[in-house]
Amino acid sequence: MNISVLVLDGAFDTGLATVLDVFGTANELAGLLPAPPARFSTTIVGVRDTVLTGQGLQVPVTRFGNEPADWLLIPALGQKMPEPLGQALLRPDIADAVAALRGAAETGARIGAACIGTFVLAETGLLDRRPSTTTWWLAPMFRQRYPQVRLDAARMLVNDGQFVTAGAALGHIDLALMVVRQTSPELAALTAKYLIVDSRPFQSAYAISDHLAHSNPLVERFERWAREHLAVGFNLDEAAAALGASKRTLSRRVNDVLGKTPLSYFQDLRVEQAVHLLKTTSDSVDHIAAKVGYGDGVTLRNLLRRRLHKGVREIRAAN
Repeated sequence: MNISVLVLDGAFDTGLATVLDVFGTANELAGLLPAPPARFSTTIVGVRDTVLTGQGLQVPVTRFGNEPADWLLIPALGQKMPEPLGQALLRPDIADAVAALRGAAETGARIGAACIGTFVLAETGLLDRRPSTTTWWLAPMFRQRYPQVRLDAARMLVNDGQFVTAGAALGHIDLALMVVRQTSPELAALTAKYLIVDSRPFQSAYAISDHLAHSNPLVERFERWAREHLAVGFNLDEAAAALGASKRTLSRRVNDVLGKTPLSYFQDLRVEQAVHLLKTTSDSVDHIAAKVGYGDGVTLRNLLRRRLHKGVREIRAAN
């Protein structure tokens, strides 16, 4: 299988190295299988003759389009905050990459992007009206910049046929393993074991909700109000009145920043607090349920069970 890895100036060194190491490891381990699949042939491509990573390392590249590819993968850029990323996306080489990606998509090539690389792919418009994910801490920027994309920033990996997107940083591993899995599930499982990679369908477990909420003053105040009212219960009218905003404004801001309704976020905070208490105290489930506003432990157990089952379904869907 031929895989082209598109590297742009300022590329995230860890992301690039991770993608290459997964395929290199898979090739080394393939001989341990009774029926080894064909090797993965990786080519680093670029839209400029000289490319430097975020750490200043020069990357030898082949010109984009000179090599046939079954998969085209886009590692992250090194910019990690909204303002420098917004500036980077205006660069001429990004514009050239966007045009080349559109051309590759027209030929039927499968395209995957990880972490901040998802922004480059989204710039093409190819993700419009498609389910996608991105790095969790830039989800508010992604939603504002690409409102037509059906973003689910809680997911670690979204496989939507021709296009695949992966979440933050080490989502590069998930993306590369998914490509290996398409050829050989056994080899992907073996590679994951050697690299000590656990299944993690959701990046929401790693997301710092405070970080997201604090990107908007109203959402930050709503989060504070919600945490103070977990045991009492949720009422949108009361929340909006307490925050000095209309229900519509509050709902819109929460959705723009967090990608969910105020009630859904409130429920997430309840579960987050319940899981924290289960891990850090000896309280019974019934006692913890009461602390976070549930009538009994049965309700909390059922909710946690449903979320676990949803995670299993997400793993199967991604595979």
